[in-house]
Amino acid sequence: MDDTDVLRAKLAILEQQHRDLDDAISALSDKPIRDELQIKRLKKQKLGLRDQIYFILDQLNPDILA
Repeated sequence: MDDTDVLRAKLAILEQQHRDLDDAISALSDKPIRDELQIKRLKKQKLGLRDQIYFILDQLNPDILA
């Protein structure tokens, strides 16, 4: 397993976690009584995951100007 495979595996895990957080946020938002603080925390986690995802994508597909 080389570095690219490791990055792809990590990317898949992060993308699944991102989707799970999205589902959790949607479920909490649909409740009649919302826990806004919890929703805000989950959104912050989701943004952190997005940043990690983009970092890995940049490593897998470097933007090289020739």
